[in-house]
Amino acid sequence: MRWTLPNIITLARICLTPVIALLPFIQGYWPKVIAFVTFVIAAVSDAIDGWIARRWGSVSELGQLLDPIADKLLLFATLIPIFWITRHPTILVDYRIPWWGSLPVWVALLLVGREVLITAFRFFARRRGVMIPAAGAGKLKAVVQNVFIGATIAWFAWKDAIAELRLAGAFRNFWDQFHGWFVAVTLAGAIVLTVYSLLVYLYRYRALLKVGK
Repeated sequence: MRWTLPNIITLARICLTPVIALLPFIQGYWPKVIAFVTFVIAAVSDAIDGWIARRWGSVSELGQLLDPIADKLLLFATLIPIFWITRHPTILVDYRIPWWGSLPVWVALLLVGREVLITAFRFFARRRGVMIPAAGAGKLKAVVQNVFIGATIAWFAWKDAIAELRLAGAFRNFWDQFHGWFVAVTLAGAIVLTVYSLLVYLYRYRALLKVGK
């Protein structure tokens, strides 16, 4: 077992996952601000540990195992509060996303299902001696998906700040509309790229699905 710096960073990202999942449920905007900052750190660390591993030649089997696990846990952990909070507005705070309202069940299932399917497909390919690296479409999907998640956590913090600080005025109205629609658009982008990247992987490695190959 090689405990390299990238592996330690990945393990730290796994440890941060429950913190990010629980903080949005705490009343007030500060817990949600902390959740947002923690999520950004975790998302950035995902790129950093991979870069360090390639730069220093410290790619290991442990890292290849932990990294996708960390990514999936982070996605699942952040979708849980987003799914719940957008469905349960309070008397003072409406967390719903413009146009979308709450996070649709089918969207949550799509985002999670894609990750499960790709992980299973990679395992199947590896059993047949084929390594499936991350494709450009998959990387872009991850970036847009993380932007959506981060923006949504920040949206929760903003809504709480409006209620607690009684924010008003032109800037409040402008930012409320801009931020809300930014979340809605990035969610739409994440959905499109989720489907597109899945089709890219399946088409590119379609030979693996043929019987007798």
